[in-house]
Amino acid sequence: MFFRRELPMLDDAIERSAEIYGPLGAKWSDQKKTWRFPWGGRLRFRPLERVEDAEKYQGQNLTDACVEEAGQYPDSRPIDRVNGVLRSAHGVPTQLLLTGNPGGPGQSWIKQRYIDPAPLGMRVLTRTLPNGKAHKFVFIPSRVENNRILLRSDPDYINRLYLVGSAELVNAWLKGDWDAIEGAFFPEFSTALHVVAPIALPSHWTRFRAMDWGSAKPFSVGWYAVSDGELPQFPRGALIKYREWYGIKTDNRGEFLPNVGLKLTAEEVGTGIRARELPTEKLEVGVLDPSAFSEDGGPSIASRLGVIFRRADNKRVAQAGALGGWDQLRARLKGEEGRPMLYFFSTCTHTIRTLPALQHDPVKAEDVDTDGEDHAPDETRYACMSRPWIAPSANSKQQKVKDYGGLDERDEEDSWKIA
Repeated sequence: MFFRRELPMLDDAIERSAEIYGPLGAKWSDQKKTWRFPWGGRLRFRPLERVEDAEKYQGQNLTDACVEEAGQYPDSRPIDRVNGVLRSAHGVPTQLLLTGNPGGPGQSWIKQRYIDPAPLGMRVLTRTLPNGKAHKFVFIPSRVENNRILLRSDPDYINRLYLVGSAELVNAWLKGDWDAIEGAFFPEFSTALHVVAPIALPSHWTRFRAMDWGSAKPFSVGWYAVSDGELPQFPRGALIKYREWYGIKTDNRGEFLPNVGLKLTAEEVGTGIRARELPTEKLEVGVLDPSAFSEDGGPSIASRLGVIFRRADNKRVAQAGALGGWDQLRARLKGEEGRPMLYFFSTCTHTIRTLPALQHDPVKAEDVDTDGEDHAPDETRYACMSRPWIAPSANSKQQKVKDYGGLDERDEEDSWKIA
């Protein structure tokens, strides 16, 4: 069975199959999109978009399944489900083949599973299953120069690839660069600039937490400090995300399941938050996804957490001239005079993984594509919109007036002024 996300995407493959299988005596049924071979085999072309599509084939027997352009799948679950129908009553070896290019919403999970363990490919990898058995798989890289037939017939093809768009996309398609992210919502993000090794931060710096709630989908909790300029590597007013807790489920491979949460109760999440905070850690009130404050005939998620939060500002895009949350985040990534105003400890792996992978919404270009894994970025956006203030040093009343705009101490706990 030959899969793509939507049936019309298979048109070229079907036409090519006619050139190959027609001369072999196979019979084509256009209604069923199926080739039947004289010796009993069959090849079907089918759409596969969601897990529910894969479930339609349960109980069937496939010896070979091919998913073309796997990078168009935001997560691997529809493809993984196909493994359940790969079986043979006659001992014919079974296989699942994926083809794809760098880029697209599925780049993150493909890179994590197939590219990162063996970046150069051509090395058979082994995954130990829960029953102790081994599953083998391999990444076979293929670049445009390997397609000698195409280049011989169309020698200008590579020249046209330089015209497809951004430098990231050109690198991805020409060089097979799986680190290039075409169409990234935050091209400003740079591991070299924004990711730092964990260090001890001054205890008097303002600290707070931000959270995006999720149960069936991941939740994200981030802990932040606001620099007062004491450490030279962080500009005054910069935010440093020094801890994260990301509620994502893993499969029997130990791989993350994108957009699949732990399904913890609010009480369990609250207990986990408190367990991760040090007794000496003085945190200001946190900000939480506003939907968590909804009361539908019972206590809200926010109240059940048992941790103090206030409603986060959830303006995603600019409205009536005011900066939106994504603009605030982008401005902090860009920073001032080449120095970012937002940093992440290298231990914040899920933020570092998902923030640069965000894509533009295909309809609303100023927003992110919410089909992607946007939970840690959402939580980071809440933090940027919380108007964090700089805690003054103990012996600097003059600096305190500057930071708080002349507010007296009675107003401080209710007013966060932008750094």
